[in-house]
Amino acid sequence: MAGGAPTVGKIAVRNMPTGRQLWFPLALVTSLFFLWGFAYGLLDVLNKHFQEVLNLSKMKSTGLQVAYFGAYIVFPPTVGQPLVRRFGYKVSIITGLMLYVVGALCFWPCAQFKTFPGFVAATFVIACGISNLEVAANTYVTVLGSAKTATFRLNLSQSFNGLGSFIGPLIASKFFFSAEHSGDLDSVKFIYLGIACGVFVVAVLFLFATLPEVSDEDMEEESTVPTKPLLKQPHFLGGVLAQWLYVGAQVTVATFFINLANEDGIKSDSKASQLLSYSLILFTVGRFFSTFLLKFLQPRHILGVYAVLCTALCALSAAVKGLGGTVCVMILFFFMSCMYPTIFTLALQDLGGNTKRAGTFVVMGVGGGAIFPPIQGAIADKASTKISQIVPTVGFAYLIFYAFMLAKGPSPPPSDDLEAEKNYQPEEKDTARKFPMKNEDRHGVMT
Repeated sequence: MAGGAPTVGKIAVRNMPTGRQLWFPLALVTSLFFLWGFAYGLLDVLNKHFQEVLNLSKMKSTGLQVAYFGAYIVFPPTVGQPLVRRFGYKVSIITGLMLYVVGALCFWPCAQFKTFPGFVAATFVIACGISNLEVAANTYVTVLGSAKTATFRLNLSQSFNGLGSFIGPLIASKFFFSAEHSGDLDSVKFIYLGIACGVFVVAVLFLFATLPEVSDEDMEEESTVPTKPLLKQPHFLGGVLAQWLYVGAQVTVATFFINLANEDGIKSDSKASQLLSYSLILFTVGRFFSTFLLKFLQPRHILGVYAVLCTALCALSAAVKGLGGTVCVMILFFFMSCMYPTIFTLALQDLGGNTKRAGTFVVMGVGGGAIFPPIQGAIADKASTKISQIVPTVGFAYLIFYAFMLAKGPSPPPSDDLEAEKNYQPEEKDTARKFPMKNEDRHGVMT
């Protein structure tokens, strides 16, 4: 089967570094994926920790997820998109990092006064920063280099997102649920203070770094296909919906993992949190593995097969009793691994000058994480967490349709005849091109 990534625009932009010159900007931007993966990994454990310390119901505790993922609905179109299009990637990234710092610092007073609404507000600020990072970083990695390897690059960068995601719960299991801090929020204060300091250092690095910029005009000029309105691009519209449903499904699976493990017989929250960390290790390994597969298989085919397996595993987690149900969810993490970056690049394929704007709408798809958890939380409170697994199962099922019916394969190169037609110019225009500095006729007389 043919391999290769989809084309998101033939990036051969003037002054764009190539080869080893791309390593530093790509490495620096990839560090951002680790940062928001770490923040997300902590979020799922905080959900259960707050249930215990603040005496919250499962549904009410999902206020953190609503705030975190709701920011993706509000911030990217109102601030993120105008910021990156007007001021470029560097300014957008630094702005996102500073919002991240402010939100993390706010966790200290919230923990001191044990105010859950305060935690929700601080989480929203962090998520505004992270959503801004995603608007810039996901699109930047996609366009920074050859279009043929766009999906490969984004999957590789997103692998470090998975690395941060499993380190977060691993740390949380040692501090949040330890005997010393299981009934208080002191560990939350110090962990988020450390996060604020670390993110600030990264912001300083970006401030002094030189990052190549890619403008909308560059994308338009170098695209291999004419730019069409986004509403006339089924693969883009279907991709936005796919991202909404995928993120909603992924977030609910992770949010209620500890609750599901409890129902499956694992009564220790600390042990269940460790299993969540192991699941996220599988997620990270799966992302590196799928990145390898992209050298040989088309991204949409990998997405389709993984979606079938995720749908089956999620349904089994609801049906299988005991430890087997938790094991199904752990394996599910492996096959969720490549979905976000693959959907992102499939949705942005062949959009030319609309790539930045389209990237904002696909990032908004992360807002699905604000919609699914309360629905699943309500079902879990009324029935059980296992029965509520039907909610993410529906999300994964749609991805099968998108991968095989709406997502586009690699764009064929234009034929010689089309190239000739594209480059043809009338004789008068050809003649005028020979005299770019003056407006002269073919005899050299001023007109």
